[in-house]
Amino acid sequence: MDLKALVGTWINSNPDTHSVALVRATEAHGKLKLQVSVVGSDGLIDWGEREADVFAATTESHAGAGFTCRYVFDHGETRLQGMIMKGLLVLAQFHLFNDDEREPYFLREYFAATHDRFLKVSS
Repeated sequence: MDLKALVGTWINSNPDTHSVALVRATEAHGKLKLQVSVVGSDGLIDWGEREADVFAATTESHAGAGFTCRYVFDHGETRLQGMIMKGLLVLAQFHLFNDDEREPYFLREYFAATHDRFLKVSS
């Protein structure tokens, strides 16, 4: 499957997020790898790299249009579902906890791909 639409560094469009701030998506040996960073009290926290399952938009397509990924922690887990829409990464987050003190919650945020198009200065 062609992963180029998903590969890149994606930055959350919400500067006040309390969740995922940055997603780095890379391709290795035909697989999509995600490295997620979340907002912490002392800066970004790197959740590490995970392999994502990739999906096309149709059964005939060979282009990756979305993915799922799961992060498991001692306190619970986070399930991520992402898709490209109008050039943005739409990331749905499902947060579940192992304790009875916190309710599971859902969050959807939008991420823009970083690029250097406007940094190039012509002389």
